[in-house]
Amino acid sequence: MRPSHGVPLAGRMSSTTRAIGWFCLGFMGLTAFRVGRAGSTAAGVAYARGALGAEPVMPLPLRIDLDQTKVDLGRRLFLDSRLSHDNTIFCGSCHHLELGGTDRRIRSLGIGGATGDVNAPTVFNSGLNFRQFWDGRAATLEDQVDGPVNDAKEMGSNWPEVISKLERDRDYVRAFRDLYPDGMESANIKDAIATFERSLITPNSPFDKFLRGDRQALTEQQLAGYQLFKAYGCVACHQGVNIGGNMFQRFGVARDYFADRGHVAKSDLGRFNVTGLERDLHRFKVPSLRNVALTAPYFHDGSAATLEQAVNIMAKYQLGRTLPSHDRDLIVGFLRTLTGEYHGEPLR
Repeated sequence: MRPSHGVPLAGRMSSTTRAIGWFCLGFMGLTAFRVGRAGSTAAGVAYARGALGAEPVMPLPLRIDLDQTKVDLGRRLFLDSRLSHDNTIFCGSCHHLELGGTDRRIRSLGIGGATGDVNAPTVFNSGLNFRQFWDGRAATLEDQVDGPVNDAKEMGSNWPEVISKLERDRDYVRAFRDLYPDGMESANIKDAIATFERSLITPNSPFDKFLRGDRQALTEQQLAGYQLFKAYGCVACHQGVNIGGNMFQRFGVARDYFADRGHVAKSDLGRFNVTGLERDLHRFKVPSLRNVALTAPYFHDGSAATLEQAVNIMAKYQLGRTLPSHDRDLIVGFLRTLTGEYHGEPLR
């Protein structure tokens, strides 16, 4: 259903309204799925296949139209260590494209071996997030670039220093002059990097193929895992084209995660560090689940080493549930179908 100006009604709902709606549908779906599965696994899967109507998850676009010259320039800058003060750290240091867009560390390392405050999220599909950083302090990818360049623990530099180094490179000077009327300015450097990052979409996961109509793209077990993912209410926060990345949520809705974990740091305060509002305490941007099988460790604190651990923690602290190991394993099996392709090659 669409309003007269063409914007889907679902897109106009608040994140809370969408979350409540999907959770309620999930509760009903869990009941129905249990009934279907009581007879046999095949009966449960048959229910799942029959229930695929309006889905909470949408497939990634197969391509995004971008200025390829800007993409190429942005790629060079993304891999250029001259953006850091000591010429040792580049964007790809924390966001390895061959490692699922992360560095697979609990905390990333910056200049001089400095340890960061949070786990580095994946750069793949980051252009589809509604905000950047765990606390959402950057509204756009362009704004996000400012963070690591100026952060003392990451690149420890500043734009005048970066530009003074890049201006010594004739190829860069020529490329910026050809693309931007005002040449090499910080805004244009950020624009080029952000354009490259927007190109980092990973379509054609098995689940995307399934959503596009290939009903054989998932096994019965994977499909059962998807049905449980919906039925337990995981889709209250993980939905849309990026399967997350479109809302903030408190870490510890059902139980106090931080009281149980202990040693609360400033980085654990989440969105509160940005707004200063009590309601934003421990609220974080919900991460995308795209390629999640490749991006361990999980959460802003890197506290979960495996998908199994991450699903158990989410069930306990977000849903107030203890999942049967069988259900958890089916959900994990579904999550592994979210690994897509980059430039036509499967991510690994």
